[in-house]
Amino acid sequence: MPVAPRSRKPNLRVERALQRDGYRLLAGMDEVGRGALAGPVSVGVVVIDDTCRSAPQGVRDSKLLQPHVRESMVPRIRRWALAYAVGHASPAEIDEVGIIAALRLAGRRALATLDVVPDLVILDGNHDWLTSPDEVGLLAFTDEEVHTPPVTTMIKADLTCSSVASASVLAKVERDRIMVGLAGDHAAYAWELNKGYAAPEHLDALREHGPCALHRRSWRLPGTAVDDGPWGEPGAVVVDGPDMVTLTAAPPTTELDTHER
Repeated sequence: MPVAPRSRKPNLRVERALQRDGYRLLAGMDEVGRGALAGPVSVGVVVIDDTCRSAPQGVRDSKLLQPHVRESMVPRIRRWALAYAVGHASPAEIDEVGIIAALRLAGRRALATLDVVPDLVILDGNHDWLTSPDEVGLLAFTDEEVHTPPVTTMIKADLTCSSVASASVLAKVERDRIMVGLAGDHAAYAWELNKGYAAPEHLDALREHGPCALHRRSWRLPGTAVDDGPWGEPGAVVVDGPDMVTLTAAPPTTELDTHER
């Protein structure tokens, strides 16, 4: 598993090295929404070849950009990339198959939307959740089987590889738009502000109103039978708050649930 070299900003060094190794069409892939309590998990993919020159100026991992900057990056990334897509898996699908299989489902939906087949996927993180050891159950959610290209994982690829950083921006912007669009019909949860994450106003609303159909009901949520926190993905290490804690009550699943962020 390659470790991304230190860099002040993303660039194409890793992608160019892989292209020299024979992978002409490279797909950077990243997920957003994994740690949210409500809404989909989303996976962005950006495909480049050797005709795609320097990435749009200012592209970064989506977490490092202000919302208005992310929005402004989207048309520039789309013009730069050879192909791009964002796939989603719903809260119901997350509850049904677990977060790892849901990530795979969203990633494969993104790949299925492309009009090109990448030679290699650069996947942010240390776990290849895109390649399935067991297709049973997952294919029930897909219209047809999607060819999965070879995958290389890279820790902090979203900070180093322009294609992966671009994918994170597309996924973040699209998922945020979805959550803002859903907020009007679920005003109590303030999704237009927190995008479904465990912000104080979201937790307070869950305690008062309980979860709705768009919450991940297999997760630990305020206002449910298990209401002693911390909140989120079962088995996950929560790193977004001041403390780092592990959620121990896991729903039935056949997959190992790991959490990077």
